Amino acid sequence: MDKINDLESNAGTRLRIDRLASEDVPSISRRTFSALTLGAAAASLADLPSAPAAARTRPVRNVVLVHGAYADGSSWMEVIERLQGAGLNVTSVQNPLTSLADDVAATQRALALQDGPAILAAHSWGGTVISQAGLSPNVAGLVYVAARAPDAGEDYAVLAAKYPTPPANAGLVEADGFKQLSKEAFLRDFAGGVPTRRALALYAVQGRISDSLFAAKTTVAAWRHKRTWYAVSKNDRTTSPELERFLAARMRAKTIELDSSHLSIVSHPTEITKLILDAAANR
Repeated sequence: MDKINDLESNAGTRLRIDRLASEDVPSISRRTFSALTLGAAAASLADLPSAPAAARTRPVRNVVLVHGAYADGSSWMEVIERLQGAGLNVTSVQNPLTSLADDVAATQRALALQDGPAILAAHSWGGTVISQAGLSPNVAGLVYVAARAPDAGEDYAVLAAKYPTPPANAGLVEADGFKQLSKEAFLRDFAGGVPTRRALALYAVQGRISDSLFAAKTTVAAWRHKRTWYAVSKNDRTTSPELERFLAARMRAKTIELDSSHLSIVSHPTEITKLILDAAANR
């Protein structure tokens, strides 16, 4: 109603200007008349809201979390609780870790369940998954946590070889076509800084990966098309921190660095939650 009144007021202003223009009034020149008319029209338009701008600033209410190798969806538990406490709808994907295609399919199923735009966040290997799945129309932004972020068709192993070899690699144990981390490597290199009791629970539920999982290549790089955020783990012994910094810089992500091991989602859940909330509010 206020906007209607304003528009009527502006219309009245234009009518009065027209009357003045039709009279022989020396003080109102043609130039002044035009300026007043344009000013009244601009005032009317200025009162109208900009819908696209409002939509861009409206926070996203859905978050889909994608876990990495040697883990399952429960690795996000501390972050999940904080995001839910902030009023967000959270879904944690359970990746089968049998192939990139299988993990992408699991993530796409989770995205299809969302009732609106979602932030897609990933830890570790999950970064490869969201780089492939992140072009889904309802993905509003991508958050990478100590995560892989390959380019389309890129041989990630070749890229990683340019950086220091992380100690966790020496702790891989293979059996029946699947790999997992030894207990020692898991506690020291993967979950360093996590309280022992929690780390042992995570070790008990670690996801075993297929031998061929890390050889898979993405066909797209969603981070080239979506806004991105990245959390570097400065004390990472599973992925080289230098490689993480390169990936974050390449995607031009808003980046934070944490004094954390690979599992910052467990040891620094408050900081990771804030990063995701930032993505949800500013995508």
